[in-house]
Amino acid sequence: MDDVVRTAFRVLTFRVSRDELVALDGRHLAFGLVCTWLVGIGRYWDDRRATFLQHLGVGSVVYVFALSLFLFLLIWPLRPPNWSYKRLLTFVTLVSPPAALYAIPVERMLRLDTARAVNAWFLAVVALWRVSLLFFYLKRFALFRWYQAVVVGLLPLTAIVTTLFGLNLEHVVFDIMGGIRNPSPNDTAYEVLFVLTMLSFFAFVPLLIGYLVLVFVARRPSKQDG
Repeated sequence: MDDVVRTAFRVLTFRVSRDELVALDGRHLAFGLVCTWLVGIGRYWDDRRATFLQHLGVGSVVYVFALSLFLFLLIWPLRPPNWSYKRLLTFVTLVSPPAALYAIPVERMLRLDTARAVNAWFLAVVALWRVSLLFFYLKRFALFRWYQAVVVGLLPLTAIVTTLFGLNLEHVVFDIMGGIRNPSPNDTAYEVLFVLTMLSFFAFVPLLIGYLVLVFVARRPSKQDG
């Protein structure tokens, strides 16, 4: 168990080697799923607007399976070596611990306006940490060049942010647009999400074009094949 925790810590600190990423197995996956489940519970434990499944942490577990499948299918056409759904799923679960920041009940310790600012910073820290880990994984494991990592890393993010916004999963995103909402310590975080969504709308099409070009180049027969 110690080696599993050690590897997970090396993943979170950007120090894991490619050989270690290739060697991720069922033990790492089980540990990652437990972490995902626990931070999922912590994320919504004091949120009265969360659904019953969110309070149980089930939503977070289902999300990592769906996210991993999405990323797996998106990256598969680019033919990275040793590419597998299980390895990717394991990695995605191992990057869940930073979301434990969301479990800190800052609204019970600070004034509302201060709690809103702190929650926004928590959102920024967790998002930046996870996005950085995704780029790290694309370069370290998938062996992508920097421009491939940029396109493939940002494309799913813009698609996910836009989709979440469209589904209104946080229940108040559209209320922000209309200005009709009750004050909440999460409001600033929701406003950050709204800004990111607007940026995603503008970035999605150029990133999609860049992705299609990368797929065309990766699938094109090489001279050696001929």
